[in-house]
This record gives sequence, structure tokens and C-alpha cells, in this order.
Amino acid sequence: MISDIKWNERYNIGVEVIDKAHRKLFSIVRKMIMLNNDEKDREWICREGIKYFKNYVLKHFAEEEAYMRSINYSGYAAHKCVHDDMKNETLPALEKEMGESDYSPESIQHFLGICTGWLSHHILLEDRAITGQIPNKWTEEWTEDTSILEKTILWAMKQLFNLELTTVSSHYGGEDFGKKICYCLTYRDSDNIPLKVYFVLEEKLVLEITSQLLHIPLTRVDRTVTETLKIFARHFMKRIAGNYNTLNQYHLISDHLLSEEQLEQDFDKKYPNYSLLFNTGIGYFALCVKSQ
Repeated sequence: MISDIKWNERYNIGVEVIDKAHRKLFSIVRKMIMLNNDEKDREWICREGIKYFKNYVLKHFAEEEAYMRSINYSGYAAHKCVHDDMKNETLPALEKEMGESDYSPESIQHFLGICTGWLSHHILLEDRAITGQIPNKWTEEWTEDTSILEKTILWAMKQLFNLELTTVSSHYGGEDFGKKICYCLTYRDSDNIPLKVYFVLEEKLVLEITSQLLHIPLTRVDRTVTETLKIFARHFMKRIAGNYNTLNQYHLISDHLLSEEQLEQDFDKKYPNYSLLFNTGIGYFALCVKSQ
């Protein structure tokens, strides 16, 4: 569970108007985390805090985008896509989840975890690229392929588990959404070019999926669960490959579980080409595809 978030000087990108806004956003989220412990007024605090956070985010995005245009930043289009995804998909999806669950502790944790992770990752891995401190990690802009992959995943989860998914983000960057299990499949094409597919699933969703597959109730993650998850992931990829032709040219060569630290390290090196985060109604689920 997210317990705190603190500003660090390494988040400075060297543009005062942007750095000031980032410090303010950290302050807002930190205050929400602290006030979230007040069970009596949790709903009101979260409702008002989220409204303030969202309004400030929109103001900040407009200022940051204006600055990028003023310096003719080459990564502007891709960067704006990430902003648009946050304001048009992620925040509305998180708000919807909280409202439908009467601001349950779990939905609030999802909100705080995603926003905290997104904020720190976005500054370190994308905003610092604006001033040339690091290269831009999103190497490709949003394409129609993302939409096709998204629709295919929605269809497959409905077919396999009768789950109606809500898209939370089209640019998932490894943000924390609770206790999770990470699994990686590595493929190669006829030219021996590798492709990695990451499954990142909230633990309770893993238990629900494996319980359905094995027809027995499961309450904890053990070897049986992780082995069943591997079977699910392979089968799922075969299922979506039928509707997503890009994957048909690859064959599986290896697969393994990842720790959260290993996932973060992989994402720090280079963001996936396609990285989608969903809310299944039972737990969060991300599927990410990265070419090498």
C-alpha cells in the first residue's frame, strides 16, 4: 500500500514553471495519502482531493505542452499522447471505479498507486527528456495497432472468463496498482528478432483466473497458481494472435516470472511499444509488448 511520496531534487528538469507544478502535484498526492487514513471523511476527502488534483493536472499539462511547442521539442506528439491518455482514459477510469465502489479502500489505493507511480515515472522518464537529460523512452507514438490490440484483449477476456474490461491506460509505465504477479514471454521471428510480452496481473485476479481454470477455489499464490498462470498466458497469446496478425510471425522461445524490480528495470531501459492497463472488475491487468 502507498504510504508516502516525497519530492526529490532529481525530479527537477530545469524549467521553473514545470518544476514548480511538479512539486505542487507531489504535495497534493502526498496530502491525499495522509488524509486517506481518516475513515470517517474518506469519501469527501478523496472526492475533493481528486477534483483538485485533476484540475491542477490539466493546467499543468497545458503549460508543459505550451513549453514543448515553444522549443520545438521533437518528442512533443508522443509526449502529448501520454498526457491525453492520462486525462482522457486513466483519470476517468479511476474516478469511475471509486464512484461505483463507494470509494472503497481498494479503489482509492488503485487511484493513489497509479497516480503516484505515473507522476514519478513520467517526470523521471519523459519530462526530463524535454530538456535533454535523458532520451525519450516512448519511441513510438500511438497507432491504430494499439486500438486493434486493445479490442482483441477485450474480446479474449470476455470469451475466456466473461470479464468486461475497462481500459485504464494505453501507456502503462509499470505504475503500482497493488500486489501483483509479473510474467514475461519471449518470442522470436524468422529473422531471430526478439519480442517480449509482459503480463502484469493483480494477485486477486490471478487467483480468480486460476480458480476458474482449475475449477477449485484458491486463496493464495503457490506453485500450482504460478504454473497455471503460465498456461493461461501462453493460451491467451495464441488466442489473441488469431485476431492480431503482428504476433503470428513470432514463435515462443522462453517464459519466466519477474519480480516487480525486474519489471521496473526492463521498463526503465525502454518502454514497451504497446502497453495497456485494464480494470477487470476483479483486479487490474496489464499486457505490454516490447520489441528489442
